[in-house]
Amino acid sequence: MSALVIYTDGACSGNPGPGGWAWAVAPAGEPSETGGEPATTNQRMEVTAALRALRAHAAHGGPIEIRSDSTYVVHCFRDGWWRGWMKRGWRNSQRQPVANRDLWEPLIALVEARGDVTFTWVKAHSGEPMNDLVDRLAVAASLGAA
Repeated sequence: MSALVIYTDGACSGNPGPGGWAWAVAPAGEPSETGGEPATTNQRMEVTAALRALRAHAAHGGPIEIRSDSTYVVHCFRDGWWRGWMKRGWRNSQRQPVANRDLWEPLIALVEARGDVTFTWVKAHSGEPMNDLVDRLAVAASLGAA
């Protein structure tokens, strides 16, 4: 069975500032979802987009691939950062508290429970239609959150 491909993105005007997140299912961009917060960071919005996408597809019966231009999100899973965080009591490699733990914990739990979620990095602003779509949606959501 081929994976359900979902593109995710986060945006922020200022860091911190008004932020937005979005996800959309490839190849047509539907369904999709967006949201925003009046005072947040770009990293929070990137993680929120992935979390909301997986929650929306919790009942999906096959593998899911999240495509994101966020190395923060992709490397967390590709490189297993989260395992180190947990081993160190939610401390990063510099022994500081892990930022955005309130979002990472439920996202990691969903990924682990499913066992069939992969993360792929895509270059931002490179003309990739689905990445450009979720970027536009996230930016629009951030403007609405302002």
